[in-house]
Amino acid sequence: MSEPTPKPYLTVRGSGVHELEIKKSRFICHLARVADEEQAQAFIAGIRKQYWDARHNCTAFVVGGEHPRERSSDDGEPGGTAGVPMLEVLRRRGLTDTVAVVTRYFGGIKLGAGGLVRAYGSAVSEAVDALGLLERRPVALLAVRADHTRAGRLENDLRAAGYAVRDLAYAADGVRIEVGVPEPGVTDFQVWLAEATGGSAVAEAVGRDYVEVPVEA
Repeated sequence: MSEPTPKPYLTVRGSGVHELEIKKSRFICHLARVADEEQAQAFIAGIRKQYWDARHNCTAFVVGGEHPRERSSDDGEPGGTAGVPMLEVLRRRGLTDTVAVVTRYFGGIKLGAGGLVRAYGSAVSEAVDALGLLERRPVALLAVRADHTRAGRLENDLRAAGYAVRDLAYAADGVRIEVGVPEPGVTDFQVWLAEATGGSAVAEAVGRDYVEVPVEA
């Protein structure tokens, strides 16, 4: 039984920080891309160490694709007023492989439960907007083999046709060109390759990977 085809997913473009002030309290949101829960927890530990003197370092993260794992922490704020609204922003934006830590320095004015929910949610939402998103799209990796006389032209034709040439490897018996092809387009690629080379080049599936496409605001 073949493995299910991975689906595209959204994540943040990288790591970044965004700060806002509400009634003299500072809310500092750090965002990062992470590959798994271990990386998320390591990132959280690093921020807590950096901001050891803050009253609260509240957290939320989502990792994984088809069956995501989610965690959140209010870190001393009233239950449900910090980690949950932070996590809800990540859910609402459809993000995964993303961790958020919001550090609060209390300014002396209480915000109330509703005010805290809005503040922590806004801190994450504004940080996501500032950092930007990208979509990671699954591609099949295909190794195309061609002889030396055809390889240069084939590479140019591949690029001109919009296919992602990821690697070139030269050997005595020919050239191996690794191409990334969107999963639904593999059959069309095989047809294109046969027509472009008169059937002289063949493609072999060698794995899967992702391409990253920025999401415009």
